[in-house]
Amino acid sequence: MASAGDEDLVASKTDGFKVGEKKTVEEYAKLADQNDESLNRWKASLGISNSPQLPVDPKDSRRCIIHSLALEVPGRPDITIDLSVPGALESLKSKPFSIKEGAKFRMKATFKVQHDVLSGLKYLQVVKRKGIRLSKDEEMLGSYAPNTQDKPIYEKKFAEDEAPSGMIARGHYEAVSKFVDDDDHEHLKFEWSFDIAKDWK
Repeated sequence: MASAGDEDLVASKTDGFKVGEKKTVEEYAKLADQNDESLNRWKASLGISNSPQLPVDPKDSRRCIIHSLALEVPGRPDITIDLSVPGALESLKSKPFSIKEGAKFRMKATFKVQHDVLSGLKYLQVVKRKGIRLSKDEEMLGSYAPNTQDKPIYEKKFAEDEAPSGMIARGHYEAVSKFVDDDDHEHLKFEWSFDIAKDWK
């Protein structure tokens, strides 16, 4: 049986787009061309460098490990969930974020990539209230090379959002989110909740 939000959490597809042939970091590195600035800029944007890769447990097949999720609000301390803590994902649903109505905020994530280049990481999110879908968001986070000693962790801030306001908007909301890549490989899926309130709690 499909879990909550499965039918909604499907990444959009561009007609005619095909995922390119997979290459290892070593293969990408060999594409170096001192006279091709655009190629070298593209490689730099992926994080491909001469810095040694971080050691990886060969028994850990994950290519993307989400370390933390945070709610960032201007002028207020971040609310951060450390996903390495046992039970952290479960607490996201049972202990909702509280957001002041009309407040501007953004989500951000820290993560690590290992083994191979991660292509087209996306964040998908569906928000419901009383079982009715209110919104579906999709954000392209980009492609990343495995982390190195010079860059041990990635941080990505999402687009700024604004909480709804007014008496009708106040209340409890539930969301389902996941991180997927161009191959539709699911790296993390979780349920969480938040409350829109008249003021910060």
